Amino acid sequence: MIPLVLASTSRYRRSLLEKLGLPFICAAPDVDETPQPNESARSLVTRLAQAKAQALATAYPAHLIIGSDQVCVLNGQITGKPHTEDNAVAQLMLARGARVSFYTGLALYNSANGNLQIACEPFDVHFRHLTEAEIRRYIQLEQPLQCAGSFKSEGLGIALFERLEGRDPNALVGLPLIALCKMLENEGRHPLG
Repeated sequence: MIPLVLASTSRYRRSLLEKLGLPFICAAPDVDETPQPNESARSLVTRLAQAKAQALATAYPAHLIIGSDQVCVLNGQITGKPHTEDNAVAQLMLARGARVSFYTGLALYNSANGNLQIACEPFDVHFRHLTEAEIRRYIQLEQPLQCAGSFKSEGLGIALFERLEGRDPNALVGLPLIALCKMLENEGRHPLG
C-alpha cells in the first residue's frame, strides 16, 4: 500500500484527514504562496495545492502526497489570514450581512508514477448582520488570527452565520474530504476498501 503524506502542518487539516482512518504523516512543503498578477481564486488555490503536493516528491518518492490551499473571497477580493486582531475585526465587519466565498484547492500526487489529480471545492458562507461588539467578542474568545476569513467554523464561528452552502463542509475547514475520498479511490486507497 502506498503511504500517505499530508503536505501541511495545519492542525485543522491533520484533524480532518484523521477522520478517514488511514495512516499518514505530515510534512511542511516549501512553497511561495504569493498570488500571481490577475490570478483568480480558483487558479491560485489549485496551483498552490499542486505545488505543495509536488514540493515533497523528492523527499517522498513512492507516496501519495496530499496538497491543499484555501482562500476567502469577499467583495470580489481575495483575503488571507488576518494575523492581527485589528485585521480580523476589519474582515468580519466587511463580511457582516454578506455572502463570502471560499475556494479550497486539493491535489493528490502519486510521486511513484507522476499521476496528479486536482480539484477546487467552492463553499459559500452567509454571515448574519453582526454588531461590532459581537465581532470583537468573537475574536477575543476564539482568536481566529491564522484562519482565512477570520473565523473557525468548527468552533464558535458557527454563531456568525446565517447559512452555509456547499457540497462538503470539510472544505470550509481546509480539506475537502469528499473529493479526496474519490481521488484516493482512484489510487486504490479508498478508506472503506
